[in-house]
Amino acid sequence: MQLKPLTQGRYSQEWQSDYPLVERVLLSCVSEQRRFAPGEALMQQGQKLNQLVLVPSGKIAMSYSARNGRNFQLGTLKCDSQLFGEMEFFTQNPCQLDILAQTPLTCGIIPADKLQQALGEHPRLALFFASAIAIDYQDTVDIFTRRMLYPISYNIAYDLYHQQLDDLPVSGFNKGYLEAERFGTTARVYRRAIQSLEDAGLVRRSKGKLEIMDLKALQDFVEQGEL
Repeated sequence: MQLKPLTQGRYSQEWQSDYPLVERVLLSCVSEQRRFAPGEALMQQGQKLNQLVLVPSGKIAMSYSARNGRNFQLGTLKCDSQLFGEMEFFTQNPCQLDILAQTPLTCGIIPADKLQQALGEHPRLALFFASAIAIDYQDTVDIFTRRMLYPISYNIAYDLYHQQLDDLPVSGFNKGYLEAERFGTTARVYRRAIQSLEDAGLVRRSKGKLEIMDLKALQDFVEQGEL
């Protein structure tokens, strides 16, 4: 969840007005500052957490590994006062994803017991946690259901179009095999999906990146769900 006030949701106005309290209480729970190098895990899938991590700035990546060996990359996130471990804090379940540093990070470590005590003293803050978690939950479910129900070519097109609109919660990678995993497939199937979009005149590959060739046609494809 993002610590800074969100611009959406039922309690966004209250969050704006109460943000100084939210920030003060959360920062008072930070017990230490810890540095993470690129590629280092802030949290690991299956880990039992007794702390949360506050990332003031920098970039992280989120992924899930299945027992059958397949990997799913949720994407990358440019952090702006992002708090990780909040869902596990409330559920006391193991961490669901690997959270990896993509850039050098200096993070605040928040012991779970200190946060629990602070929420007991300031129960109103739980309202803001609930709001932020609900928004993150819906964003994540939207990504997973779209990946599951639509073809890979559609998901790639949707991602490119909304990158253009700059309204995606997470971003992609600059390596093909990671992009393939982000769409839940293999590199070969990913390349085949890209080829179908190229054949339709929607995109082209240029210097290892995808460029939109016809924004209106891409928009029509995303809205109609078919070429």
